[in-house]
Amino acid sequence: MSLFTPYKTTKLSLSNRMVMAPMTRSRTTQPGNIPNEMMAQYYAQRASTGLIITEATQISDDSQGYSFTPGVYTPEQILGWQKVTSAVHESGGKIFNQLWHVGRVSHPVFQQGLAPMAPSAIKPTDTQVWVVDAEHPDGQMVDCPVPREMTYQDIKRVVNDFADAAENAIEAGFDGVEIHGGNGYLIDQFLRTNSNHRTDSYGGSRENRTRFLMEVIAEVSQRVGADKVGVRLAPFVTFKDMDCPDIVNAILLAAEQLSQLGIAYLHLSEADWDDAPQIPANFRVKLREVFKGTIIVAGRYDTVRACEIIDSGYADLVAFGRAFIANPDLPFRLQTGKPLADFDKGPLFGGGAAGYTDYPNYS
Repeated sequence: MSLFTPYKTTKLSLSNRMVMAPMTRSRTTQPGNIPNEMMAQYYAQRASTGLIITEATQISDDSQGYSFTPGVYTPEQILGWQKVTSAVHESGGKIFNQLWHVGRVSHPVFQQGLAPMAPSAIKPTDTQVWVVDAEHPDGQMVDCPVPREMTYQDIKRVVNDFADAAENAIEAGFDGVEIHGGNGYLIDQFLRTNSNHRTDSYGGSRENRTRFLMEVIAEVSQRVGADKVGVRLAPFVTFKDMDCPDIVNAILLAAEQLSQLGIAYLHLSEADWDDAPQIPANFRVKLREVFKGTIIVAGRYDTVRACEIIDSGYADLVAFGRAFIANPDLPFRLQTGKPLADFDKGPLFGGGAAGYTDYPNYS
């Protein structure tokens, strides 16, 4: 079956076409949001997949939106990630570090008491972040406030922060980095007309709304090489108040520009709830026309659907998320038709080994 065959290009050489999707688990050591031995064990347990993409990782001390998520901007964080990459490589796996800036999807508790930054000062409706602090010691979802509009200096600094973080990730031993440009976070906020009301060169037209993304990718590629850079986009995901009528066209434009830069892959985050919109076939066809590199898809895929989309030529790799939580040996289980374990214990965010590293392989 195509899902379990090796995948080799000039940029990627993977043992199979399965990808472990990025999933926030909030297990870092505090203070300092430092990756640790438990995280190294968690990722190493899942190293039989073709490629691991880590949980989203802060690029700076003001890019955070959820408690206990890791960073890659301090020496301690880099050393912590080295434990993770070493463990994964020793287990025969490959791993990319997903880099993010959450933009307006944040809270003053992560911003030294200040408002989060965003393309425009527009509060996202029905959007919350998970906060653990003195007021919420057990962790609680809290509303995001009105953000402040980014200045030109802010934009240039964040572009540089992404590039610095990418260099740090490579120093930490990662095989590459994935820039998170989807799911309502900062880059996605620039791409969409409902969250970007700017009238300068970063707002208005599609070309202007893709400018921030392209500046980030160009700078990161210059620092670490385009062959070590992936990008995640989410054209049909509208949660976090991100329903933009022009987003599909903007992302197709971005995909064409990214193809010209020669990045390692484009990773599509597809809506995975019960009544989620279906991805139109004409979009997949158009994406293949404008983006010539590797395409990863992530949604509610099973073995049959994954093989179908690979065999159709619409995607090269398929990412699995929740199934990896309780099934560290997911590639083996899917290939041999073994039953999947359910996620039924321990917290999703925060906590210790329970529901994190204590799921066994199939026996």
